[in-house]
Amino acid sequence: MKSISYTYFLLCLPILFSCNTEERVSREVFDNVKRESAVKRISEVQIVEKALAMGNEISDEAQEQLMSTLQNAIEENGLVGALNFCQAEALPIVKSTGSDYGVEIRRVSNRFRNPADQPKADEEVLLGAYEYNHEAGIASEPNIQKLQNGEVLLYTRAITIPGQLCLNCHGDISTDVPADVADTIDQLYPEDKAKGHKVGELRGMWAIRIPRKEVISRL
Repeated sequence: MKSISYTYFLLCLPILFSCNTEERVSREVFDNVKRESAVKRISEVQIVEKALAMGNEISDEAQEQLMSTLQNAIEENGLVGALNFCQAEALPIVKSTGSDYGVEIRRVSNRFRNPADQPKADEEVLLGAYEYNHEAGIASEPNIQKLQNGEVLLYTRAITIPGQLCLNCHGDISTDVPADVADTIDQLYPEDKAKGHKVGELRGMWAIRIPRKEVISRL
């Protein structure tokens, strides 16, 4: 009798393990489908709206970081010292803000001071649109463009000259920019095109490349 019972138990073992395996596999399939369904319920409109919100937040934070550190540099070392600060620290500050959000962020301008700020091919048309709007007196809103089949969302936003402080380095060379500042700019940036601005004029644009997965992870 014991032998029969033991044999029956052994015969049942594969069935028990098979059932457990099938249950585990079924559960994994169910969880995968559930996750995929959750992603599918996120609409393109939601993704674009979230990318816009992220772009606004990131560009605001980067601008605030730049302006606060620039003002500190001016207070500590004067305008000439601030120029040296900008050359060494401005790009790292912007890149650090981008890294915090998992994005690539740049300031782009056709009237660049640092050659690294020249627009890329896919940024040039958008920058041209902001320039056209500014010249025509048309308000420009932040924009989202889909790149790489939608895997990257390019956020852009106009940058304008906010106030008189900026004209010390970006204003009219004969009336706004002190002579020692102008000389330092020429030394640090031989290709400079960023002088001659007035308050409210277009300086360039923010260009932030946001991976689609980063947007979805925040929805």
